[in-house]
Amino acid sequence: MTQKTALITGASRGLGRAIARELARDGWNLILNARGAEALEAAAKELASDGVPVAAIAGDVADPEHRERLVRAAGEAGGLDLLINNAGTLGTTPLPRLADQPLDDLAEAFRINTLAPLALVQALLPTLRERGGAILNITSDASREPYETWGGYGSTKAALEQISHVLAAEEPDVAVWWVDPGEMRTEMLRAAGEDADAAPPPEESAAVLRHLITERSPSGRYRAADLAGTR
Repeated sequence: MTQKTALITGASRGLGRAIARELARDGWNLILNARGAEALEAAAKELASDGVPVAAIAGDVADPEHRERLVRAAGEAGGLDLLINNAGTLGTTPLPRLADQPLDDLAEAFRINTLAPLALVQALLPTLRERGGAILNITSDASREPYETWGGYGSTKAALEQISHVLAAEEPDVAVWWVDPGEMRTEMLRAAGEDADAAPPPEESAAVLRHLITERSPSGRYRAADLAGTR
């Protein structure tokens, strides 16, 4: 059986790193991305210690040249079976009301949270089609709920959700999932000014997402909280 390969963006910490651990246990070949080289190398070293093939490629997914490196790495691995678009940014912090939202910051958030995932999808669709692969886009309940001060970030995720929905209709041979993982004990939630210590660890959501992947659930939108009882 050919070893499966996954590319995970934002994999140096939080949910991305937790998903990488889950896939490593299943023997996936991993290509990991994050902006912070030191933290990414630490994550890769941890996973490689278990004998998992890991390529750690630090850089910004919003940078076209960096995305080309990720695509080349997938080609060198023989192709890609799973793309996980997990990297993201809150944008302006503390989170502002829309009346005060700096538009340059919002444009940058769209570049990272929406356009970069789509660009990776476009570049990797040929190999994903060929291998009957899957795309997992990490979204948020802020894409649907009118939380005060979350309008900028939530709008970037709402756009990603619509892209995912249409992509699922256009690509019947590729599984497309867009998933709200719920609140997690992460640095991103803490940076948003929320009580991150009261939230569950990202490992709980990662275990649920592993089930989604291994069972190859139908394309669609999922909430980790709803999936938790199906494992």
